[in-house]
Amino acid sequence: MPAEKVVLITGCSSGFGRVTAETLARKNCRVFAGMRDIKGRNASNSREVQALAEKDSLPLSPIELEVNDDASVDRAVAEVIRAAGHIDVLVNNAGLTIRGLAEAVTLEQVRRIFETNVFAVQRMNRAVLPHMRKRGSGLLIHISSQAGRVVLPGLGMYGASKAALEALVESYHYELAGEGIDCVLVQPGAYATAIGQNADKAADELREESYGSGSEIPKTLVANLGKRRDPQEVADAVSRLIQSPAGKRPLRTDVGVTGDFVARLNKFTDEIQKEVLKVFGLLPLTKFRSRAESQK
Repeated sequence: MPAEKVVLITGCSSGFGRVTAETLARKNCRVFAGMRDIKGRNASNSREVQALAEKDSLPLSPIELEVNDDASVDRAVAEVIRAAGHIDVLVNNAGLTIRGLAEAVTLEQVRRIFETNVFAVQRMNRAVLPHMRKRGSGLLIHISSQAGRVVLPGLGMYGASKAALEALVESYHYELAGEGIDCVLVQPGAYATAIGQNADKAADELREESYGSGSEIPKTLVANLGKRRDPQEVADAVSRLIQSPAGKRPLRTDVGVTGDFVARLNKFTDEIQKEVLKVFGLLPLTKFRSRAESQK
């Protein structure tokens, strides 16, 4: 039976990306699991994905993809289109985390986290969107974070990158609606993945220590994140979005968030945003229209 959707996912060496790739392949999507350096540092991860695909006869293929490199991104997108004919869904999952007081984060660290969490998303979207717009359909899913919606001291720079992602994706959401393309966000809470376990730390330790009791903020935050949830919940949320009808997908889907504060915030800002679009005369231009509707 032919695969229902062709899906390209970034950051599949571990965590959300790895679980999502397997989940979607088992739901009859043809999945290209992007990861960097599949012949080097991620060789074992690539072999594991390939072995799983062969063992269970899954439409799942590892593919070389370094999201911070223009040429690598262009090659990967071209390879997927050559192999599958088109791309239905892009899941922008690759990301970095950094913990520590904001002043203690060096500019080099700021550049690195924004390069992966924001600039790489723009790079990936620009690579696939001409193809999707030509077809008049597509879905862009972005893995964000609750830290991009509420401020968590000790995760300020990570939150800043995710807040930038949230604003960028919401703009895309409105701009692409008339092209028949959905652009959405998934907002996970605290999960047991490598991105959290391998989080970078603010490099300027002396700055952080000079805060006295304030230097305890990052450790206190981590201690109160609560039970780390199963990443499968995020993969299932992505799957539900793919299976939902075009034009009916919510802009934001919060998953595994402690309390309901992100859901309440999303609801409130959705209402405000509709008013803003109306005031500026943009509401009619930001409604979802399929290619068939656009040609009427």
